[in-house]
Amino acid sequence: MSASAGLVCAALALIAFVEKLRVLRAGYSAVRLALAESYFLLSVVGLLSVPAVWAETSRALGTENFSGLVTQTCVILVTVCQQLVLLRLSHERVTAYRKARLPIIGLGVTLTAMAALFFAVPMRQVGPTDFSAQAAAQNPVYLAFYLIAFTVGQISVGITCRRHAHIPPSVWLRRGLGLIALTLPLSLVYVCCRALGIFAERVGVPAGRWEPMAQLSLLLVGVMQAVGWALPDIGKRVTAVRQWAGHRRAFRDLRPLHRAVTERAPELVIPMKRRAGLDARLYRLMIEIRDAQWALRPWMDPALSDGLRRLGADAGLTGEELAAAVEAARIRAAIEAKDRDDLPPEPVETPLSAEPGDLAAELEFQCRLARHFASPLAGARHLDGSRARA
Repeated sequence: MSASAGLVCAALALIAFVEKLRVLRAGYSAVRLALAESYFLLSVVGLLSVPAVWAETSRALGTENFSGLVTQTCVILVTVCQQLVLLRLSHERVTAYRKARLPIIGLGVTLTAMAALFFAVPMRQVGPTDFSAQAAAQNPVYLAFYLIAFTVGQISVGITCRRHAHIPPSVWLRRGLGLIALTLPLSLVYVCCRALGIFAERVGVPAGRWEPMAQLSLLLVGVMQAVGWALPDIGKRVTAVRQWAGHRRAFRDLRPLHRAVTERAPELVIPMKRRAGLDARLYRLMIEIRDAQWALRPWMDPALSDGLRRLGADAGLTGEELAAAVEAARIRAAIEAKDRDDLPPEPVETPLSAEPGDLAAELEFQCRLARHFASPLAGARHLDGSRARA
């Protein structure tokens, strides 16, 4: 990994770590803690990929290439953190904790063996891009043990993600698990490159020949897994932005309809300040539109309804689209009738052509209603024609 790529990855991982800490303060969970630890470890790996940081860390600790041991230890720890997260997501709490014993015990054995093998065979000081090639030549047992532990962990993570990618109710979590599952082939490419380096050194071929491919595959694995675990949080933000934009657009679309119907019943309007928030103002707008429709009910002629429905059906409208068109035309006719003080012999029983089941459906229907109300099809000329047919 180049120094610039390492710094970028470290910065992004650190931002994700700080965000997870903020979420942890709001509510503790084992999943959030493990993901926070994973992002912190990834930031350490990114920082140590910078040659100056690598060399200074090894010098400060008084051991050549100690940064290499730290980096590969962090990689193993990240893999175990992901295993623990997946166990908690796929099992009940008690079962997950029981199944977590094996990865934790394996982690202890792996880190102990890696440290013992690392210190058993001192290696000449090299930079972050040459450490694995140097280990393949001078300490192949250490590197082989690391690769075995990495392979077992990544296979477990990849298979579990693939197996559970379709289960979570959250679409963003499903996408995240699917993305993480795609990293398994890249992890195996990395392992193969490192294993080829070990065997190549035994026959006199430099292990560095496969170094670019190994570094690229590991970088892709780290980035894709980090993004995969961040996707649920990113998805929440994206969904919130989409909802805000949709509500803003709906508020803008409903205002002409609201203004038209409440001009005839101004007592229904309750002034709200902007600091009340967009959602509160939109909700109030929807309520006042419905209240104003009921206020206009005495001027709604039931004789128009059949003709209006025929007009809408002739235009190819069906379902709620037809109901919204009929309702919009009936509102326009009622406004004109009230302006002329032309009460029908008997008003309609209800001014509503449809009754959506929830607030989201109600908002969608009112937006349809506002569009049809602004359409020339809701004008008096067409209404006169429908009255003649009715």
